[in-house]
Amino acid sequence: MDVPYDLTSYVRVLKMATTPTTEEFLQVSKIAGAGIIVIGLVGFLIGAIMVLLTNGGGV
Repeated sequence: MDVPYDLTSYVRVLKMATTPTTEEFLQVSKIAGAGIIVIGLVGFLIGAIMVLLTNGGGV
């Protein structure tokens, strides 16, 4: 691990980085939110199916 090389590459990346525009930020937020909702629904469906299979649907 060459520390001076690593630091210069980090500084170079930080200099190239820019703050996203409001439109870019909203688009990324919508996509991330949709992904979280989809993963949550998949988990909920798997959990519901497991409950139905293990308990026979009774409470």
